[in-house]
Amino acid sequence: MAKLGIRLASFIILFSFSLSFNTSLCCPNEQKLALLQFKSSLFDESSSNSSLDVALGGVASWDSSSDCCQWDLVTCNTRLTSRNVIALDLYSFISSLAPEIAVSSAVLEPLFQIRSLMKLDISSNFLQGKLPISGIANLNKLVHLDMRDNRFNGSIPSQLFSLRKLQYLDLSSNSFDGVLSGEVGTLRDLRVLNLDENFLTGEIPTDMGNLTQLRRLSLRQNTFSSGISKSFLQLTELEVLDFRNNSLSMEIPTDIGSLSNISTLALSMNQLTGGIPPSIKRLSKLVTLQLDNNRLSGEIPTWLLDIKALKILNLGGNNLTWNNSLPLAPKCMLSQLSLRSCRLAGPIPFWISTQKNLDFLDLSENELEGTFPPWLAESNLGTILLSDNKLMGPLPPPLFQSLNLSVLALSRNNFSGELPKNMGDTTSIMILMLANNNFSGPIPNSISKIYRLLLLDLSKNQFSGSTFPSFSPEALLAYIDVSSNRLSGHLPVNFASGTRILALGENEFSGPLHPNLSHLSQLEHLDLHNNYITGKLPEFLTQMSSLEVLNLRNNSLEGQIPNALSKLSSLRILDLSINKLNGRIPANIGNIEGMIKSPSTFTSISDMFTFYIEFSDLILNWKKSLQGLSSRNLEIYYFLDLSQNQLSGEVPTSMGGLTSLKLLNISHNKLSGSIPLSFGGFESLESLDMSHNNFSGKIPWTLVNLQQLGTLDVSNNKLVGQIPMGSQMDRLNDPNSYANNSGLCGMQIQRPCPMTASPESPPRSEVTKSEDTWFSWNGAWVGFPIGFVSVLVSAYFLGYLTLTPRRRQHRSIRK
Repeated sequence: MAKLGIRLASFIILFSFSLSFNTSLCCPNEQKLALLQFKSSLFDESSSNSSLDVALGGVASWDSSSDCCQWDLVTCNTRLTSRNVIALDLYSFISSLAPEIAVSSAVLEPLFQIRSLMKLDISSNFLQGKLPISGIANLNKLVHLDMRDNRFNGSIPSQLFSLRKLQYLDLSSNSFDGVLSGEVGTLRDLRVLNLDENFLTGEIPTDMGNLTQLRRLSLRQNTFSSGISKSFLQLTELEVLDFRNNSLSMEIPTDIGSLSNISTLALSMNQLTGGIPPSIKRLSKLVTLQLDNNRLSGEIPTWLLDIKALKILNLGGNNLTWNNSLPLAPKCMLSQLSLRSCRLAGPIPFWISTQKNLDFLDLSENELEGTFPPWLAESNLGTILLSDNKLMGPLPPPLFQSLNLSVLALSRNNFSGELPKNMGDTTSIMILMLANNNFSGPIPNSISKIYRLLLLDLSKNQFSGSTFPSFSPEALLAYIDVSSNRLSGHLPVNFASGTRILALGENEFSGPLHPNLSHLSQLEHLDLHNNYITGKLPEFLTQMSSLEVLNLRNNSLEGQIPNALSKLSSLRILDLSINKLNGRIPANIGNIEGMIKSPSTFTSISDMFTFYIEFSDLILNWKKSLQGLSSRNLEIYYFLDLSQNQLSGEVPTSMGGLTSLKLLNISHNKLSGSIPLSFGGFESLESLDMSHNNFSGKIPWTLVNLQQLGTLDVSNNKLVGQIPMGSQMDRLNDPNSYANNSGLCGMQIQRPCPMTASPESPPRSEVTKSEDTWFSWNGAWVGFPIGFVSVLVSAYFLGYLTLTPRRRQHRSIRK
């Protein structure tokens, strides 16, 4: 017992000594200096930012007077003999508090001097530039390297692949480009490799098959092409294989089932062909199978439902077919199922009712028939996508008693009847899309009680009534489309203050525009076309500075266009056609910034949602016909349509400064004066309609500068002189485009110009090929009579003609 006490006392003394000795050790001076140099580089990069101390978080507390092993974000080892920095956790130490600070990737170079590092996490900091090559090979003890969510560009340096002890590598969400080096295959101990969301191209290196310890491989959202190499079948420890959103082609390897540890096989959004390999049946651990949006073909094997571990099955968007007539008893319990566009016919498959854990169901773009089944209405799913089918009948009220339903998309079916009045009971619903059906009656007031509702699309139905749900200003509703119905009464204005898109066109709303519309401070898209709106175009519209699209076509608006219209600096599409507007076009209309310079970035409303939504098209008069422009591509359009009003006076010269315009239509007005020379500045213009006005003078020669112009109409004016020639103007030769201008001439209308009619000439420094073309054209008409006289004179002297009169011969004329 005494010996035990002595041993215990000795151990306590030794342990106490070791602790005191260990705490007396500090990190090596060269490592401290490297970290301080890193901090100093950060200050140099962002010295102008007053909030730097706050922005740099724990790094700002690093002090040369203290032990770096005690610093925030720094971890050292606990050896008795020495202490070294082994981990730096610098995740989001910049971007979380000050994402506007842009820091060069060069600041990393001091960190590469710390050879003892085993973990380096610099993710989510918006570091930009090429990944430094110098020193990265020094980190030969590195096991964990996380650089995701930065702005690195250029190629991935080959020195990175000399780090043989690396087990975790994440370079996702950057801007790396070029072909991924095959040297990645030298990282034999690598277990996790994430290279998502870069711009990596070419074939996936076959040397990746040498990474036999790999557990997770993700190359999602790059531009890899070619096929999936059989070398990947050597990765027998692989649990996650994610090649989504690339350009991979050819067939899925037939022996993919040899990867027996796979739990996630994600190959969506590629160009893979062939069928689903039968060997997948052997993947007993498979939880997630994502093969959607490829070019796969053949019948979907029902044995997929026999994989007991399977929870996510996404096969939609291929050329696959599903035999809906087979009786099924699935052995799996799915949480997510997508059979979009898989040629399902008949009623909604009843076997789905056995999937009690199902939360996401996508059966859209099929040929399903029948009514909405009661079992589905009571299933408590979170997402139901049944758009583009042939379903019919009313919606069952129990559907809206669900507390989990977040997304309901039933557009483009044959549903009918009135909407259930208990719709407001679905407190969790965020997206409700019922467009292109035959619903009728009033829109239930209870919809306004759905606080989480973000998107509401009830367009192209037969809803009627003069009352409209009143939404709270604090509501979250951002997108509202009730266009193409039979709604009447005064224009509704009680919407959420954060509304971004409001489409009320093609209804029977009447009365003037209400000032409360100006309270929608974030409104980007206002479409009220084809209603019965009266009164003047109100000044308060010019206060809505976020407006990008304003469509008031085919109403009964009158009065003048407000001079303050130019305050709408974001406006890209303005349609005021088919109204009763009068007076002059505002002189400062050329100051609308949104039509002058295309924005470098554009955030579509569809970016708010993670799955595919096709919003209603914007109907505009595009190149002489009403066309629907896809809401997904509206950022490329710049329109100004003032046609079919009663506008008068001269067109302001400033209008030519709207250099981003693709369409300008001022036809069917009472405009007069000359066409401004400044119209030659429409460098992006594709359609120009000035017909049915009182324009006089010549067509300006500057129109030859419009290289994109494909449609031109100046008919029914009082224009005179030579039609400009050269470049695109030579191809605009439809006579109807110049009709009813009695003074025009030129090759486009096959009417020669007289000697005195010459086109308005450009300055001498801007003489182009068009002048040469014009001289050649006029020369032909000047030379013709001179040549004809010369031929007559020559023929006379050669004896072919005589001036002696001959005896007149009588001819009988047949009547």
